[in-house]
Amino acid sequence: MASAARALHTFRSSTASLSSRSLARSSATRAALIGRRHYSEDKPAEKAEEGGKEGEPALTPEKLQEKLKAKEVEVVDLTSRLRYLQADFLNLQRNAAREKEQTRDFAITRFATDLLETADVLGMALKSIPPTALTPAEAPSEPSASEPITPQKTAQQYLQELHQGVEITQRQLLQTLFKYHVKPFDPLGDAFDPNFHEALYQAPIPGKTPGTVIDVQKTGYKIKERVLRAAQVGVAQDTS
Repeated sequence: MASAARALHTFRSSTASLSSRSLARSSATRAALIGRRHYSEDKPAEKAEEGGKEGEPALTPEKLQEKLKAKEVEVVDLTSRLRYLQADFLNLQRNAAREKEQTRDFAITRFATDLLETADVLGMALKSIPPTALTPAEAPSEPSASEPITPQKTAQQYLQELHQGVEITQRQLLQTLFKYHVKPFDPLGDAFDPNFHEALYQAPIPGKTPGTVIDVQKTGYKIKERVLRAAQVGVAQDTS
């Protein structure tokens, strides 16, 4: 009985080992077949691609020359466009710099215009005093010995000092305006120009060319080359 049991156990173990070996062999064989199948399926696709590439027509020298000429024309066109854009950009930079400078130079235009009225008032105050009133007067008679000596000014001396004070004030105001490029211009005797002059009236003046400025009521002012205020003038009229 013991020998029979031992024999049965040996038979079962050998059968299990044979079944495992046969399963491993069958799985390896199946994997090899699948790989061969995939390889065989990929081959026609590769051949088809190679056939497609071989089927394309070869480029002749004439066609290559045509393509080269087309590319040269394209390069010339792109180069001209680039130069145009570069010139446009440079012009834009110059215009921006000019506008910035003008903005800085003409920033005080409104303020300077308001100051011109003050300059006009000072000028009219100076013109209101005739030069003869500013000539020195005769020395007053010397007081007697009994009277105390006290310095006294005549009305003319007071007038002279007032005139000098107004003149100095006007000069300082104009110097301040000069610092900001605001300068007056007197068009007396010039031909009338509507860009710089404002005609208040016309009068026939013998010996004067028609259109000539014969009187300046208000002086004109410029800020750099731009007219800040036109000169208010009288113009000679044709006498015929």
